[in-house]
Amino acid sequence: MKSPFYFIIEPKGERYNNVKSIGDKELIINADISKHEFINRQGIVKSIPLAYKTEIEAGDNVIVHHNVFRRWHDVKGREKNSRSFINEKSYLVQPDQIYAYKRFWRWRPIQGYCFVKPVKNDWKYSLCPEKPLVGMVKYSSNYLKEGDIVGFCPNDEYEFIIDGEKLYRIMNKFITIKYEHKRNEEAYNPSWA
Repeated sequence: MKSPFYFIIEPKGERYNNVKSIGDKELIINADISKHEFINRQGIVKSIPLAYKTEIEAGDNVIVHHNVFRRWHDVKGREKNSRSFINEKSYLVQPDQIYAYKRFWRWRPIQGYCFVKPVKNDWKYSLCPEKPLVGMVKYSSNYLKEGDIVGFCPNDEYEFIIDGEKLYRIMNKFITIKYEHKRNEEAYNPSWA
């Protein structure tokens, strides 16, 4: 099956990440379909669009928008699938719903995006463990290099857990500053990630 304008992908694993393994036991951490934090955001490309060329190939792992695999309740309380749903193993995905792809064991962001690790807050009077609006570049599709310290606009950071690491997806145009001087920033990765 191929589509002229959409990617066809399947979820990598289940649609929701509701279970966490702790030792030899499993802990259910979510029982609600409406929480976007627990929706699986990784998929495998089954086919690419026919109408145009893309840097993504069939078989690549991809990071997608949380609404791709989501289930929801309509106004009458009936459970529905997202509009991307074809069947449990196939979803139509628009190109702007894909943020990164993995090839040769390395994640590559789609043009226009980068992924930034939060950094530890070094202000001793703060209760927040992360320094607000500052991060360390992990993956970039532009002039930024891995390890660069950057500042970004508020409310543009979109949280992902990729390979057990908390990262923010940020559009390149919302990176406001690249700190050029040497800094002692340390990446912050919470234990729950």
